[in-house]
Amino acid sequence: MKIQFLGATREVTGSKHLLTLNNGKKILLDCGMYQGKGEETDASNRDLGFNPEELDYLILSHAHIDHSGLIPYIVNMGFKGIVLCTPATRDLCSIMLADCGKIQEYDTKTNNKKRQRSGLPPEKPIYTQDDSVVAMQHFVSIPYNMDYRVCEGLTVKFTDNGHILGSASVNLTVEEDSEIKRLCYTSDIGRPGDAILRDPQPFPQADYLITESTYGDRVHDRREDAVNKLKQIIQETCLIKKGKLIIPAFAIGRTQEIVYALNGLFNNGTLPKIKIYVDSPLAVNATNIMRMHPECFNKETLDLLRHDPDPFGFNNLTYIMEADDSKRLNGTDEPCVIISSSGMAEAGRVKHHLANNISSEKNTVLLVGYCEPRTLGAKIKRGEKRVSIHGNMYDVRADVKVLESFSAHGDHEEMTVFLSCQDKKILKRIFLVHGEEATQEVYKKSLEFNRFQNIEIPEKRSEYTL
Repeated sequence: MKIQFLGATREVTGSKHLLTLNNGKKILLDCGMYQGKGEETDASNRDLGFNPEELDYLILSHAHIDHSGLIPYIVNMGFKGIVLCTPATRDLCSIMLADCGKIQEYDTKTNNKKRQRSGLPPEKPIYTQDDSVVAMQHFVSIPYNMDYRVCEGLTVKFTDNGHILGSASVNLTVEEDSEIKRLCYTSDIGRPGDAILRDPQPFPQADYLITESTYGDRVHDRREDAVNKLKQIIQETCLIKKGKLIIPAFAIGRTQEIVYALNGLFNNGTLPKIKIYVDSPLAVNATNIMRMHPECFNKETLDLLRHDPDPFGFNNLTYIMEADDSKRLNGTDEPCVIISSSGMAEAGRVKHHLANNISSEKNTVLLVGYCEPRTLGAKIKRGEKRVSIHGNMYDVRADVKVLESFSAHGDHEEMTVFLSCQDKKILKRIFLVHGEEATQEVYKKSLEFNRFQNIEIPEKRSEYTL
């Protein structure tokens, strides 16, 4: 069989890896959308690198848009196969892809107004909200740890990698030419000790390994320290400075973890008595889906549910769905915490909150995860003094804080421990994906120090025979 790397190569977005078996069957591992690439984004997403009509199966590791976001697009382009994933991933995709389609429609409509003024013809969105509904008809869900026969000579097993609700390492067994080959695609690796989800689970022995490297050059702070720092930042911003704390957070995973941490502070009586808002319809819907999947929760969360039936809700907390309610937050000077998507501050309601609050010294912007280098979130994190939001320039006078301990990605030590379930002598080759190139070089050396061998950092469109 052959594998071709079509996305998330020496960068952290657009995951797509194409397997071609000796019998001609084509299997795509993830079908992610590029995000945060500026003017290149649209062209990169339309240039797939494969013909969807020739694709037989798509195996999806998890619901994040940089792994799932182009599924409706390839269905429009002729894909007629099935999408295999876990039940929770399917449920999350049903809302995330619809939300993404809605954003594509809005952005295209806005951009076409500019094109019309310049005398240019209108463009069509990559896909629409209706297209996402059609795409969901291709999904088939498989529970964790089940050996599922995809077709003759190909079996898949999903094992929990603890990244977000329903996320999985994809374990493939391929039998061809009287030989058995085992490939694992870890996808994004979660962190042990997650507040809500189970720890990443050991996965079956592989011959070939494709693994992420997002934080391959650093070590996160402890989660316990992160919760205390979060409480301290709330106190400094809302009680002392009487300002607003704006937290850009991904609607899936990060938002729920922050709310869960605040719920714990509320339960033990240490949460300051100020209002908390989750201003993201997608996050509200995702939280409801999370309540439906306790099979993904760790023992501590399951125990908590016995005396706290809703760990994602408490008296100080308000979930906001309507746009008018969101706009009203910008008209109040009342100290509060606003958690809003997107996590990289590239889209969604959080951009409006940043535009209204980033130029006041009494406010704070708290960044809680990875931001692609060209995104608004990354520019704020780097300390740029002026940033563009919706085409207007704003001075950055608010305090900027960073808490990467809330990241859903393991650091280089945690990822290395996760991979330690493998017999290094059996592994024939390791491919590093989903990471900035400089970070991948550091992580490669770290893995080699830990006696992993034959490590590749593939370029985009590079192909290997396995």
